[in-house]
Amino acid sequence: MKSSIGKSPFWNLKGDLLSGVVVFLIALPLCLAIAQASQAPLFSGIVAGVIGGVVIGFFSKSPLSVSGPAAGLVAIVIGALQQLGAFEIFLCAVVVAGFFQLILGLLKAGSIASYFPTSVIEGMLAGIGITIIYKQIPDATGYGNPNAAAGMVDAEDGIAFSNITEALKHIEPGAVILTLLGLGLLILWTTKPFRKVQLIPAGLMVVVICTLVNNLFASVAPDLYLSNSHLVQLPIPDSASEFFGQFISPDFSGFTNPLVWQTGLVIAVVASIETLLCIEATDKLDPLKRTTSGNKELLAQGVGNMASGFLGGLPITSVIVRSSANINAGAKTKIATITHGILLFVCVASIPAILNLIPKAALAAILIFTGYRLARPAIFKHMWHAGKKQFIPFVITVIAVFALDLLKGVALGLLISIFYILRHNLKTPYFFNKTVSGDSNVIRLELAQEVSFLNKASIKLTLDHLPENSTVVFDGSNTVYIDYDVLTEIEEFREVVSKERNITVKFIGFAADIGLENTHKESGDDFVDYNEFLNDYLKINGNDSKKGKESQLLN
Repeated sequence: MKSSIGKSPFWNLKGDLLSGVVVFLIALPLCLAIAQASQAPLFSGIVAGVIGGVVIGFFSKSPLSVSGPAAGLVAIVIGALQQLGAFEIFLCAVVVAGFFQLILGLLKAGSIASYFPTSVIEGMLAGIGITIIYKQIPDATGYGNPNAAAGMVDAEDGIAFSNITEALKHIEPGAVILTLLGLGLLILWTTKPFRKVQLIPAGLMVVVICTLVNNLFASVAPDLYLSNSHLVQLPIPDSASEFFGQFISPDFSGFTNPLVWQTGLVIAVVASIETLLCIEATDKLDPLKRTTSGNKELLAQGVGNMASGFLGGLPITSVIVRSSANINAGAKTKIATITHGILLFVCVASIPAILNLIPKAALAAILIFTGYRLARPAIFKHMWHAGKKQFIPFVITVIAVFALDLLKGVALGLLISIFYILRHNLKTPYFFNKTVSGDSNVIRLELAQEVSFLNKASIKLTLDHLPENSTVVFDGSNTVYIDYDVLTEIEEFREVVSKERNITVKFIGFAADIGLENTHKESGDDFVDYNEFLNDYLKINGNDSKKGKESQLLN
């Protein structure tokens, strides 16, 4: 299979087309729900989904990422609509957001994703997985509240406890049966006996079978039949002109409004961060372990958002829910993403009545299974064995993404990771080596590659406890940076403290731009070769030396 990669974009055509169908079925209700939650025209969600699939899918270098309207921008959209007063003016802000993303891409801002540790990315995925499962409870149990659109909203904006207690009070047996049937099929599709039929995507099979079973309920068991709010709900235009009339153009006078540019900048920053995080996570889920350029992805997202704004769509980001579903359905190239976008347009325009027969419970089953794949117990076990420095940021990220939202959860996980980095750096600014000969000794402090002001306290404490009548050698052979505060501390020790306690100070391996050698040009004899110095020292003091074991000084 690997030999086929790169030779043709159609090397996995059958699998990609089928995956595109599955993602389309998942993306369809999500696009509508996000538009409804954003208090925007429902069709604007479909427009954003189509452009995210076709336009961004074409320009993006990510083979598996799926873009579209995302729940993480809902609050921004609602606030912007209230401030700007009209959806047509808001569309100008979406165009501006795309323009800013193009600038960010040209400025190479996409590399920011490389600074997020694996523990945080894994935690983000697991947190989203748990949130996906949690948010499908209303649709999985058949809670038909028409205002409960959050049940199908992307799992990137944290949990919402509303609707859950009500959902458990209003369980529809038919929905529960269809959800369990769907989950059963998805589990069976992963077992050895079903490998021969795995060419048919499990997600597609779930949608077809659950739709047929629900229609069977209508004649066999009417009490179990699901209708109305339990089904996918698409607007049904009466004519082609009515369909195309749903596209809205921006009011170009909005580009003269400073608030439009301010809103566009906010959307661009938030959408770019979410996209880069999702791209990084999608690359980790890619079974072929391909990587995507964040800079090029920002350019693709910029083009997509500008197109969405001009055609009446919501802002777009890369979304991990649909991307992970795309991977689980067997996609290998961007053909799957583009296919899902084309299907959104064609089916919404031609067969909305047929699509409205699909039970939401079937889609909930697919998403619950996708959530489990993202947050399966094996991931927690793996991170546990990686050590607490990986496990703690991972767990905190999981909890924060679940309880708050994606950006806040990742930010908190990143802060915890930085804490561990600083803590580790604080404890290990150097290695400590002691050579004993008779009543005298040589102590070598091998400084780390970078010694920051955070290491000042540790180094000062060590220097204060050096024995009198000894020799200390500062080894900077591997050091490329020493903070000014640390240099000042070493300078004070050399000029004052060492003379009071009869401690000889030597320096080896320091580069000219570190600072010490330039400071002490008049005392060049302080800068020596350590091996030559040690040999001379042992000749004078005898050869009965006992070399201490090199170890990290942690206090």
